[in-house]
Amino acid sequence: MSISIRLLGQDDVEPFRRIRLEALRMEPDSFASSAEDWEKLPDDEWRRRLTDNPVFVAFRTGEPVGIMGLLRQRASKMAHRATVVMVYVNRSTRGTGVARLLLTAVTDHARSEGIRQLELSVSAENATAIAFYRREGFEAVGRIPGGCIRNGREVDDIIMVRRIAD
Repeated sequence: MSISIRLLGQDDVEPFRRIRLEALRMEPDSFASSAEDWEKLPDDEWRRRLTDNPVFVAFRTGEPVGIMGLLRQRASKMAHRATVVMVYVNRSTRGTGVARLLLTAVTDHARSEGIRQLELSVSAENATAIAFYRREGFEAVGRIPGGCIRNGREVDDIIMVRRIAD
């Protein structure tokens, strides 16, 4: 299986839209946003979200099969930190190392931008994701009780951090 990871640019709205909506539809409990939140966005907003922050997509034979983004803190005293967002790998591609490839690309990009720490929030109910992040060097540093409402009930979020400074 040949996988390529690419940092998307302003002309990549369609693959971005395809994989982002797939992620939100296939794994609605894994994200704070809903498919409905994103489906109604005009093209200009899709393009803005794609270019304001780095978005990496994994492609297999030209089709998007995974996504991971990075949100850098804007305040000057916090600009050494960034949050990993939009993490998703297509079910048919899970277990093949695509998530690790995406995370490596995001991490390398973050380092090149002077980012020293990656952070993320993951559902306390997503044991598979938590295990993946632990294997990749993240450690749990906190818990947000009722961090997200899923199907009418509050679910805790786990805050995880990984130092990437050399």
